[in-house]
Amino acid sequence: MMPKTPDWATTDILGISLVLFFFLMIGEMVFSRRRNAGAYEFRDTATSLFMGLGSLIVDAIYAGIHLVIVLAVYDVRLFDIGWTWWALILCFFAVDFVYYWGHRLSHEHRLWWASHVVHHSSQHFNGSTALRQSWTGLLGIGFFLRLPLFFIGFPPAMVVLFIVITAAYQLWVHTEAVKRIGPFEWILNTASHHRVHHATNPRYLDTNYGGFLIIWDRLFGTFAAEVDEEPCRYGIVSNLGTFNLVRVAFHEWAAIGRDLASARSFRDALGFVLGPPGWSPDGSRDTSASIKKKWAADDASFVPAE
Repeated sequence: MMPKTPDWATTDILGISLVLFFFLMIGEMVFSRRRNAGAYEFRDTATSLFMGLGSLIVDAIYAGIHLVIVLAVYDVRLFDIGWTWWALILCFFAVDFVYYWGHRLSHEHRLWWASHVVHHSSQHFNGSTALRQSWTGLLGIGFFLRLPLFFIGFPPAMVVLFIVITAAYQLWVHTEAVKRIGPFEWILNTASHHRVHHATNPRYLDTNYGGFLIIWDRLFGTFAAEVDEEPCRYGIVSNLGTFNLVRVAFHEWAAIGRDLASARSFRDALGFVLGPPGWSPDGSRDTSASIKKKWAADDASFVPAE
């Protein structure tokens, strides 16, 4: 039997957050026209909004599949955890911890990057970027990593509550209008930290995976601070150069298909699917690791002029 969900936990947090966020995004547009006219580009913003709309529609379809799986796992749970204060605290940290690893794996393995790359495909960083989401999220790793939380016995509604809170929180960190927020930078994922996450500069690649908190990045060695002397460059290593929705949504899946067709062995096929983005059998393509290694070598060999 599932524990009764408190009335306060049924509030439509994401819906309310999205409404407020749209007003903030409009404010950011007005603000950016005065400070940074290039922050918003009509075609880019429209692409992000349509990708977000498509994601909502597709996710509504996925929801039924996910619910069946979640209830099946929860039905064989180890413990009956109720809506206690300690359970809420544990669940918050557990959901954020799982988010970190799901997000990190989505960058480190091409199978899951193929979905997540959509979110990184904009060369702009603003409120609309937060809404640029994948249409193939069912194939993402995050959902499967959360299943142990239901098996342990956290009520599904509690887990979903903190998933929604984490998603709503991340809306505001997609902006260049907020610089830094003092001591909170040590604990929370902030706009500064998330700018770094979206940057393609070698020093910033594959860092700051946190959702609500940045403590996991600091703990597991994936944290990078924003450096004022090196502004973030946004997008992906090989930018698309198109606003075609189908290409934005499926370009990496198509690339995987082409690579699999050219694979000469099972090992090569496995590398093309589960290796890091950019992996190739002969090492001729750049991965984040090789880009960072070249950058570190060039930086170490740089000798300033007298």
